[in-house]
Amino acid sequence: MVKFDVLTVGNAIVDIISRCDDRFLTENEITKGAMNLIDAERAERLYALMGPAVEASGGSAGNTAAGIANLGGKAAYFGKVADDQLGKIFIHDIRAQGVHYETRPKGNNPPTARSMIFVTSDGERSMNTHLGACVEFGPEDVEAEVVASSKVTYFEGYLWDPPRAKQAILDCARIAHENGREMSMTLSDSFCVDRYRAEFLDLMRSGTVDIVFSNTQEVLALYETDDFDLALERLARDCKLAAVTMSEKGAVIVKGAERIRVDAMHIDELVDTTGAGDLFAAGFLYGYTQGRSLYDCGRLGCFAAGVVIQQIGPRPLISLEQAGRELGLI
Repeated sequence: MVKFDVLTVGNAIVDIISRCDDRFLTENEITKGAMNLIDAERAERLYALMGPAVEASGGSAGNTAAGIANLGGKAAYFGKVADDQLGKIFIHDIRAQGVHYETRPKGNNPPTARSMIFVTSDGERSMNTHLGACVEFGPEDVEAEVVASSKVTYFEGYLWDPPRAKQAILDCARIAHENGREMSMTLSDSFCVDRYRAEFLDLMRSGTVDIVFSNTQEVLALYETDDFDLALERLARDCKLAAVTMSEKGAVIVKGAERIRVDAMHIDELVDTTGAGDLFAAGFLYGYTQGRSLYDCGRLGCFAAGVVIQQIGPRPLISLEQAGRELGLI
């Protein structure tokens, strides 16, 4: 029996978002536009250097689950927090979005993960993440009945960093496929791809993963090439279905010999790119699990991403379902 459209699995993180200039990034040795993994000491130091900040529950897959629920879909989420104040914030926020979330918190040491996100004037975000309690996520946190009753289970490539999470993901894939469901992943970050290229390719080529999400930089990194068309050709050969975002150029859906191009949504102002890829995946998977055409799935993805980049923070402040209906997308 289908209970959920999409189950997402990821690092449960509270985002702490602040604006800065490029000089700040250089002075503090922050790689612009990347997700930088940091230890507790550096997390404290960067937090002390931050200007006025906004706290918001985030984490890539958590954002995707929230986006699917916001669109009117049925979403579930697996991810580990600690029994501390930030953990309580995360739990409240994701449940308030209408997402099924029952992963048990674990003590208060290590603490709930947090990501210091510095947004520059061009809207680019540079993330500095202390994984904290995320590393405690493991096979015991897999709710088999939730996986079995979800049309698609989606996980973030970032989750490949905590070692025990890998087995949990493989367990999810086994349960999903045993129940005729599909498995999906996002490559997450070109630096993440560099760390796990061989493993990500094996997940795709072995059929462990059915649907892949990527952006231009990530797919080029995956195949170690500067030739975008060549990368798409190899991607089509390695997985059943893929969606590649191209910033202001929109997205391309890849399935076998098909290349379905989708235009980006027109926006009034680029404010913050945090969550753009997460919300693209939300829109696409919402459409996919509702039986929409691949072109329509791409349009829904570009729409959701277009909404979130016009605000601060990774979770839409408006009803995507209502806005989508007004535009004739839902």
